[in-house]
Amino acid sequence: MKAYSMDLREKIVAAHIHEKISIRKVAIIFDVSKSLVQKLVKQQQVDGNLQPKPRGKPQFSHLTNAEVELRELVAENHDATLVELCELFAVKTGNWVSRTAMCRSLQKLGLNRQKKHCGVAKQQLQESKNSEQNTGKKSEI
Repeated sequence: MKAYSMDLREKIVAAHIHEKISIRKVAIIFDVSKSLVQKLVKQQQVDGNLQPKPRGKPQFSHLTNAEVELRELVAENHDATLVELCELFAVKTGNWVSRTAMCRSLQKLGLNRQKKHCGVAKQQLQESKNSEQNTGKKSEI
């Protein structure tokens, strides 16, 4: 449900304060609840305004003030996946973050991750096979 308009809020408070109409009668006149009238009158007295409060709970992230740590992690582990970066961040700071939060933070900082190209992956696979053949172990890939 959307917040009541500022015009309606001002009329409700003005009816109670300036015209000295009781809270119950104001609620009946404007077809709102008694508690809304009470809340608006109190908000006007305490805050001095009738602006609607932000909805929902505030979002918190451990990545908010961790720009330096993120830049270091990405510099040290430029091939790491998002999940790996989340794990490294948890080890470094003791705070776990989701893959989505890590992605958003990296985008805000402009830190694009370098993806492994197919040729690089094939080369690494070939190198691991060669090293296993030299040591006599079989690969279980």
